[in-house]
Amino acid sequence: MAEASLPELRGEAETSPCPSILELEELLREGKVSTSRVDEVWPNLYIGDAVTANNRFELWKLGITHVLNAAHGGLYCQGGADYYGSSVSYLGVPAHDLPDFDISAYFSSAADFIHQALSTPGAKVLVHCVVGVSRSATLVLAYLMLHQQLSLRQAVVTVRQHRWVFPNRGFLCQLRQLDQQLRGAAQS
Repeated sequence: MAEASLPELRGEAETSPCPSILELEELLREGKVSTSRVDEVWPNLYIGDAVTANNRFELWKLGITHVLNAAHGGLYCQGGADYYGSSVSYLGVPAHDLPDFDISAYFSSAADFIHQALSTPGAKVLVHCVVGVSRSATLVLAYLMLHQQLSLRQAVVTVRQHRWVFPNRGFLCQLRQLDQQLRGAAQS
């Protein structure tokens, strides 16, 4: 997986301000146009759709050990520990892909789940929602910001190198707030 090095990415964080919603949408339009159902967007971290998540054979072929369902309980995303059995750890986030839904309430728990999984040798994490574009991408971006110390801009560029994602405007606003909080904490 070719990507900018972490020092290069982190150096940019110090100089670039938090992008506006319009700037974020422009960044999201750039990059790779993915036609696959699942893409590795960070080492051992995948974003995918519900079809992939509901295919245990496909998950086995990918080596997925952890599943974060960003649409838990939705029509196409039932999922759960019972479905995957003991070979896959599961976390369900009952998020709705609506601009007024507070997905930020799940930023920490989702990021911690991903981080803990990726700290396990050989682990691979699939984060999915129905299509793998908005809710799942939002939680992966939050993880990259919270645990990999990337700015929002850097996280978007990193993910967009590997997959087409497009969080809704409400989610982008919440990610901007997280970016501003993290930058404020880093400066104090």
